[in-house]
Amino acid sequence: MTLAFILLIAKQQYRVGKLKIGAISSFMLYIVSLIFQFWIMSYAFPTLMGVLGSSDRLVSIMNYEVTVRTDGKEDIEDANGCLEVIDVKFKYPTKQDVLVLKGVSLATNIKTKRVVALCGSSGCGKSSIIQLIERFYDPTEGKILFNGRDIRELDTEIYHQQVGIVQQEPILFAGSVSENIIYGLDLDDKSDEEVKTMIDDACKMAQCFDFLHDEKLFPDGYDTVVGERGVKLSGG
Repeated sequence: MTLAFILLIAKQQYRVGKLKIGAISSFMLYIVSLIFQFWIMSYAFPTLMGVLGSSDRLVSIMNYEVTVRTDGKEDIEDANGCLEVIDVKFKYPTKQDVLVLKGVSLATNIKTKRVVALCGSSGCGKSSIIQLIERFYDPTEGKILFNGRDIRELDTEIYHQQVGIVQQEPILFAGSVSENIIYGLDLDDKSDEEVKTMIDDACKMAQCFDFLHDEKLFPDGYDTVVGERGVKLSGG
């Protein structure tokens, strides 16, 4: 509409002899060039705002102070220790006004080869205790001990090699059975035979060794691709 209005005025000025064709053409070229630059800016400005927003988010992440410190460097001498939960109180970082655990202590220590069941109604804090034992969070008050030592003083990487979690729903990646079993393990100093032995032992403990070696069910054995979230396997 702007160009149409300019052309209308230029036509009237040309009729009365105040403008020449060359001047009108030059003026129109300049106007088109100027409008084109503004058109480019209309795309650049949102991009610039997106960059500024992302930069602000990056700075906030870089300056974030973690609540769970992982600088404990003490090694674990005995892997066959026990876990103790002593007078633990806990608030989630996003809900500081809600005390989820109010002085929880386990009446029995969680020792090797011993089964301890956490039972209770929904929302009573079972999952919160598990997350504290796994050290996804640190207790607000109280202690969780492994081999009689506060887990906050232990090397996080070594501690997580000793204490694991089995979730209700399986997490499987779109790879083979063996790739899912050894995922996350440091196998740089292991031979192929040692890795296979580790996989066999894991499958025996999980009660899946026999049917994984059934050629009718799994003709490819450990090389069977399970699919994303195990879609190629049965729910059991």
